[in-house]
Amino acid sequence: MSPRIPQQPAAESGSHRTELDARLAAELASVVSGARRRALRDGDRQIDTAHLLHSLLEADPQVRTVFDGAPQVARLLGYLVQRSIGYGLRWQSGVEDSGAVPVVADAGWSPVVAEAGWSPVAAGAMDSACERAELRGDERARCLDLLAAIVTDPQSRAVEVLRRAGVDVRTLLLRIENAFDTEDEFACEFRPDFETFETYVGGGGQGCRSNR
Repeated sequence: MSPRIPQQPAAESGSHRTELDARLAAELASVVSGARRRALRDGDRQIDTAHLLHSLLEADPQVRTVFDGAPQVARLLGYLVQRSIGYGLRWQSGVEDSGAVPVVADAGWSPVVAEAGWSPVAAGAMDSACERAELRGDERARCLDLLAAIVTDPQSRAVEVLRRAGVDVRTLLLRIENAFDTEDEFACEFRPDFETFETYVGGGGQGCRSNR
């Protein structure tokens, strides 16, 4: 029986944690805190994508809506809570590193990768989530940004759990993108026309109309 790798604290130093949280919406920062607590409680070496997926499902209703109904979510959570057996035992002896995410020592590249306590894949997913938000014009990443990021690496632990639960990852990604598209359409449809509004209810001058 091979010896287990010595445990390391699944947490970042204060400065890097503050830097990371500044890039996240409040809901996503809460999700990350939940994943961090779960990793520490379970004695895991690092925060990995399965921790993040578990926390996303438990904390965010919008994340749950992109799955194929409550039964699928329940089945998926059932697999995630069994981390201490089966595949979870295999995970304890290694690091989640699919080789798809370069681990860069330069702290300027990533406040997550630069710190111990994150798997390379989870760290890359956090950076990708922030990049998605920036490309969309948002200053902070949201929960669906992270969900999209963690399922794009086919070798991630999160994708392994998704497949075990019978989730089609391609369909899931399409639903995530559709959720963003629907949100954008809703915002455009209900964005008020302030110029017309002011003309209609202006300050009592000639431009002000009245139904009386």
